Amino acid sequence: MIIDAHAYARAGLLGNPSDGYFGKTISIIVRNFGARVQLYETPELHIEPQIQDTNIYRNISHLIESINLIGYYGGSRLIKAAIKKFYEYCSGNRLRIDNKNFTIRYHSSIPRQVGLAGSSAIITATLRALMQFYQVKIPVELLPNITLATETEELGITAGLQDRVIQAYEGCVYMDFDKKIMETRKHGKYEKLDPSLLPRLYIAYKTELGKISGKVHGDLRTRWENGDPLVVGTLREIAELAEEGRTAILNQDIPKLHGLMNRNFDLRASIMNISDANRAMVESARNCGASAHFTGSGGSIIGIYYSDEMLTQLIMEMKKLRARVIKPYIV
Repeated sequence: MIIDAHAYARAGLLGNPSDGYFGKTISIIVRNFGARVQLYETPELHIEPQIQDTNIYRNISHLIESINLIGYYGGSRLIKAAIKKFYEYCSGNRLRIDNKNFTIRYHSSIPRQVGLAGSSAIITATLRALMQFYQVKIPVELLPNITLATETEELGITAGLQDRVIQAYEGCVYMDFDKKIMETRKHGKYEKLDPSLLPRLYIAYKTELGKISGKVHGDLRTRWENGDPLVVGTLREIAELAEEGRTAILNQDIPKLHGLMNRNFDLRASIMNISDANRAMVESARNCGASAHFTGSGGSIIGIYYSDEMLTQLIMEMKKLRARVIKPYIV
């Protein structure tokens, strides 16, 4: 029997990047793109390499192109790290797993390095496949912790819980990572919101940007840990936007939500460097009348549009920037 597990891309609506700093966020799942992991029993444990894991190239130009698109590593390291963390979780919680091996393969349609959480989707799908294969149940509220530990502890990636929470719960989720809550529960407070309450949303992304999120957040983490007043205060204000956004969604106050999303980007830009290509996407969307801010660490934006005509204009303007526009499929 072949086990088939999935996890989808995600987009942060509000609060990003405060999730890694005891803040608050709202995120949606984006079913337009996903990671798929297949696993079946075999005599030996075998991780099947995919095209992005290969070390064979047509020429130097092909090698450089590959590095620019996916970095120096493919997805195999994510699979290995996820298997290790799964085993450690089971051992630490005295969960017995059968002595059997498997072959595992993965495929992802999530655009790489454009802030749509492709790496955590592969890990989440792997953990789901392993849970099914070994018949182990991990509480949904703890699954994001294991995914995050896989990236931070095993791979040295700077990240927060937001991506892993929405990929575990799916739909639309409001998350509160208050320090006292995290210390008491060992996880945040997660509230599912009805996606039907959301306004018309678009996502635009440029696959050629390719910024590794851990590198994007590295300097911010250092400044926050050193108590930089500007960083600490701004991240606190960004977190408050998510709380206000929750109320706006429940009340279906679209103009309010529009302003909060724009404010989220502006605050982020006050403490982090924004590339010209990323800023051009935001400004172009706003010139069309839409709201705009990052879905994640950069490379893609999300916002509200108000009519089919505005969406068409967005598509045309983003095409000039070599960006693609989609309507996120949430449910």
